[in-house]
Amino acid sequence: MKKLDVAIIGVTGMVGGTFIKILEERKFPAGNFYPFASSRSAGKKIKFNGNEYTVEELTKNSFDRKIDVAFFCASGDNSLEYAPIAASKGCVVIDNSSAFRNDPAVPLVVPEVNPEDLKRHKGIIANPNCSTIPSVVALKPLHDKYVLKRVVYSTYQSVSGAKTSGYNDLADGLKGAPPKYFPHPIAHNVLPHIDSFTENGYTKEEIKMVNETRKMLHIPHLPVTATTARVPVFVGHCVSINAEFYNKFELDELIGLVKNFPGAVLLNDHAKNEYPTPLACEGRDEVFVGRIRRDLSVFSGVNLWVAADNDRKGTATNAVQIAEELYKD
Repeated sequence: MKKLDVAIIGVTGMVGGTFIKILEERKFPAGNFYPFASSRSAGKKIKFNGNEYTVEELTKNSFDRKIDVAFFCASGDNSLEYAPIAASKGCVVIDNSSAFRNDPAVPLVVPEVNPEDLKRHKGIIANPNCSTIPSVVALKPLHDKYVLKRVVYSTYQSVSGAKTSGYNDLADGLKGAPPKYFPHPIAHNVLPHIDSFTENGYTKEEIKMVNETRKMLHIPHLPVTATTARVPVFVGHCVSINAEFYNKFELDELIGLVKNFPGAVLLNDHAKNEYPTPLACEGRDEVFVGRIRRDLSVFSGVNLWVAADNDRKGTATNAVQIAEELYKD
């Protein structure tokens, strides 16, 4: 891969720091590097690949220079304002917010699942939700073989999915402090509530999982439902997936499909109490899958338990993998 001039928007936040870490670990071929943030963080010093850089304030003129790829990891409003400007100047935007995920003109991509969608990008590519990413990695090989009929998600999402505010609420709550971000204490608790509620009683996080699954698997009318919950874990999202298929399956064959799918790691030895956990996936870029068993209530259904590091594969790693796929030789 040739050297690319890279920008990170929101570089001083928790997610921005993870992007720097992933780019360094994967030896991404960055040439010039441009760190951007809000006016509050402008002037700060950060390090990338052993060099020190001064954070610049993001403005409408920030992309009046050659930037090949920009990783946006700030707010959705920020992306809506500045991503089109960057794209108009020839920069490819990989956006981590939900701003463009439902836009039919913007590809929503997990490289192991739907890399072909990158071919139709027009300057902006959306990075999916941190729980949808590992879920579709587990479902893709099964859909290709057996054809999905229905999906039910139940998530167990760590506080780092709520960024620094959520992380601090758990850390402080374990010391007895009241919550500042969550509506109820998260320490020693579970909150069946992520993002704001909509009129139909679902949260925006739940609606994201429904819409994003349909879009990436190219099944626009797939019946999908979800319940998303925040749990007192610092890093690592888990998803209980109940999937029903049109075609029957042999369980050993289905397990083999998961085991051999790129980016998936099978942890499914019941006799050894082997199954995915947040601690097992922390610091890893793979999607861990286990607790695979038939759904005994329907003709052709299966239950899966999926875990992934939401800061890595659920966020920064997937975005960097998109850039690697897009610019590979």
